[in-house]
Amino acid sequence: MFRLAHLSDIHLGPLPEVTVRQLASKRITGYVNWQRNRKGVLDDAVLNALTADIKKINPDHIALTGDLVNLALDAEIEVARLWLQEFGGSEAVSLVPGNHDAYVPGAFDKICVAWGKYMAGDGEKGPISRKSFPYLRVRGNVAFIGATSARASAPFMASGYFRDDQADRMRVLLDRAKKDGLFRVVMIHHPPVHGATAAHKRLFGIGRFQDVIREHGADLVLHGHTHLSTVHWIDGPKNRVPVVGVAAAGESVGEGKPLSHFNLFTISGEPDNWSIHMMRRGLSRTTREIYEHSSFQLTGQAARPVDVQPISPTPI
Repeated sequence: MFRLAHLSDIHLGPLPEVTVRQLASKRITGYVNWQRNRKGVLDDAVLNALTADIKKINPDHIALTGDLVNLALDAEIEVARLWLQEFGGSEAVSLVPGNHDAYVPGAFDKICVAWGKYMAGDGEKGPISRKSFPYLRVRGNVAFIGATSARASAPFMASGYFRDDQADRMRVLLDRAKKDGLFRVVMIHHPPVHGATAAHKRLFGIGRFQDVIREHGADLVLHGHTHLSTVHWIDGPKNRVPVVGVAAAGESVGEGKPLSHFNLFTISGEPDNWSIHMMRRGLSRTTREIYEHSSFQLTGQAARPVDVQPISPTPI
């Protein structure tokens, strides 16, 4: 049995002081969005409670699907590096970047330096770069394949990209993990599903991504970006593959979005007969404590599509 915690869209705050020069870019739109919207709904105290709950549960591994920061300022990137250390180091955490982590040109290179050890495949030697993705890490009987959709985009855009070079490498890694009898988790920030988000926030290359899964298979796909609690399904060679999104980790108000939570997966079984149980743990709207919201069975050959909409927390 392997327990995996998945959280995403941390958006660590508050913002550090920003100079006029730093705002002379796409950052100006993100800065305004923070001041008008995110500042009031993203709460460090909530994130701290969620982090403490994960540490108490002590899962076998933690998957982070991006957007640790807001404007990709140097000070934010450093704070995120320190925050990552709370979980016990890079052996315990696998990370893929989000669009906010690559918010402006040059930011992606900086996060590769600061957070590289969390995005390095097993045996990776040398610096991490865009060419390092997707990477492969094995923990127990689970393979983590981390792809990047993060790229600096134009103002008012939050799109991501999955191109041929990553698709080619992912095919190789998926086949290798299957040959080794491993449960295969694919991580990407943007949802690889049509209609999962607005056009200006979509992933370019959804069809390409799904073609890879259709031909080579996977057992679970994890993403962030939408700040929604969702389960979609895409076709694999034999079974449909669950594609699971999660709420923003620091969401404290939930106006139109689910409150802060993470997904805890329990993985058991063996190749061609895996069992996946998913539990959502997150913020109570009334007590402001972290507790179990709901749970679902996402089981290999017995899996059935389940329309899981964003949830309103209900005490169990």
